[in-house]
Formats: sequence, structure tokens, C-alpha cells
Amino acid sequence: MFGVLFEQTADGQRYIDWLLSGLGWTLALAFFGWWIAFAVGVLVGIGRTVKNRFVAALARLYVEIFRNIPVLVQMFLWYFVLPEVLPGTLGNAIKQIPPPWGSFFPALLCLGLYTAARIAEQVRAGIEALPKGQAEAANALGLSAYLTYRHVIVPQALRLIVPSLTSEVMGVYKNTSVALTIGLMELTAQARQISEATFQTFTAFGAATLIYLALALIAYQSMMLIDKALHIPGTAAARDDITVEAPASELQQGGALREAMEIAK
Repeated sequence: MFGVLFEQTADGQRYIDWLLSGLGWTLALAFFGWWIAFAVGVLVGIGRTVKNRFVAALARLYVEIFRNIPVLVQMFLWYFVLPEVLPGTLGNAIKQIPPPWGSFFPALLCLGLYTAARIAEQVRAGIEALPKGQAEAANALGLSAYLTYRHVIVPQALRLIVPSLTSEVMGVYKNTSVALTIGLMELTAQARQISEATFQTFTAFGAATLIYLALALIAYQSMMLIDKALHIPGTAAARDDITVEAPASELQQGGALREAMEIAK
């Protein structure tokens, strides 16, 4: 069924080379877009929880704008509208960026900032899930608000939200397909090009589907390994690690508690 992918094209390549080229652009877009999204999302998520009302309002405005506008519309805005609203010299310079970079950079900003709004809500939820005593204890030790967030709150919140971030990682890979609308020849665009050249629509998009599925599974397994390595003991994620030795550890804790009570007497 997939034999057509190994046939030569008019320029001497094979159709599978087109798919591999598209896969490369998809991976680049997803990888760099994710790190932009993560960095911006963490900052905006923190801004959603600070006591400064102005900062919190700006962070909420960012989330509401980027999360509620469809990613396809945002892609068109970055590619077609942004060069027109910028000053003439800068706008013309953006228009003259040679392909495929002229499509890659707008798609990268679009996916990064769109996903950042979703990650920001995950970060906010993780921070608000922590006991208030964490921040109060840090304040009692004399830590400033900045140091409290940096050393106490944010590290714990990020470890808590690793499972929910899995869907965002997988979403970045899937949303890269929207970049074909502005001319970036990523995986879906290459599959469509193969379909038009060979009239083997099922083969072209079937191969692309299998590649997307493989990327999603790899991302899922990677995030599960990260979650297992970073989970906070005592949380729901850690319950899977309970073994038959748990009763013995509980007995030891009980014995230690009794000894402490006797000493107190």
C-alpha cells in the first residue's frame, strides 16, 4: 500500500523524502514552539496569581485573548496582518524574508503564544493547588515574594502539573498542521502534495497519520517518564509506587511517634 512512497518524483527524489522533509519542519516547529510556550506560559501563569492587580489583569487579558481566538485566525493575523500594521520599513523587511522562513517564523510565534495561554492556566491551577501554608512559611523565614515563587511555589507547582502538560505537548504537534495555510511545507502539507501528485490520497494521509500517532505516543511516554521522575511523594501520582513494604514503614513511623511522645512526657 505504501509502495508509492518509494517511487521517484519528477525531480529525482522519492515521495517519502517529501514526507521526511515535512516531518523535519513539523519537529522544528513543535520543539521551538513548545519552549516559547513554556517560558511565556510560566511567566503569565505566575502573573495570574500575584497580588498586584495590574499585573494579574494583564496576565488574564493575555490568556483570554490568545486562548479564545482560534489558532487558524491567529495564524492569518501573524502572517498577513502583522506586516501591514508595523512601520513600513519593518513590515517590508518581514515580507521579504525568503521562504520557508517567511512562513516558519509567523507559525512559530503563533503556536508558541497560543499554547502559552493554555499553559498559563495550568500553571495557575498548580500554584493555587498548593497549601497556603507554603507561602506563609516562606514569608515567616523572611523570603521575599520573588524568592518565595522561585524556590518554593513554582518548583512544586510545575511538578504537580506535569500530567496535565502532556496534552499540551501533544497539542503542539497536532497544531503544527495549521501552518500549511500560510505556505509552510510541514507534514500535512507534504501529504497533500503527494496526494495531488500521485492521486493516492489514502496512502499519503495514511502515512502522515501514522507519523502523527508515533509522535503523540513518544511525547506521551516521555512525559510519563518525566512525571515519574519528578512527582512529589504523597501526591496522587505517587500512589502507584506503594509496595508491600508500606505497612513496615508505617509501623516504623508509628514507633517513632510513640518514642517522641514518651520523651515528651
